[in-house]
Amino acid sequence: MVEIRAITEKDAEIVAELSTQLGYKSNIEQTLSRIRQIGSSNENCAYVAVIDNKVVGWIHCFYTLRIESDAFVEIGGLVVDENYRNLKIGQQLIESVNLWAKKHQVKKLKVRCNTKRTESHQFYERVGFKENKRQIAFEKDAR
Repeated sequence: MVEIRAITEKDAEIVAELSTQLGYKSNIEQTLSRIRQIGSSNENCAYVAVIDNKVVGWIHCFYTLRIESDAFVEIGGLVVDENYRNLKIGQQLIESVNLWAKKHQVKKLKVRCNTKRTESHQFYERVGFKENKRQIAFEKDAR
């Protein structure tokens, strides 16, 4: 049985470990700081999936407001432990985000995936997402 609950500071260590499965190097202190920031924000939410008192996945989303389009909720990150995949845990995490979006009167969820993560593309299509465009992402250090 999978329990979905809000993320807490106690989850920082396992969330950092799970993040490495996506290729993101995060230490516990960084992850804890981010969890605290998300927890104090009305425009972010994060949930964990728990089986037998073990966190096996997490999701983070945020409210996005743009001048040119209606508000939407974007999934910033989602990972399910590689040993617990294909058990509909990701789908349940997305449903929690969907409920959060409805509370914020938002009608659309969006997610971005690295072009190399074809298994993620297939997952999102299976749970009802549709590809709507491809982009090139740029970044710059703020100074």
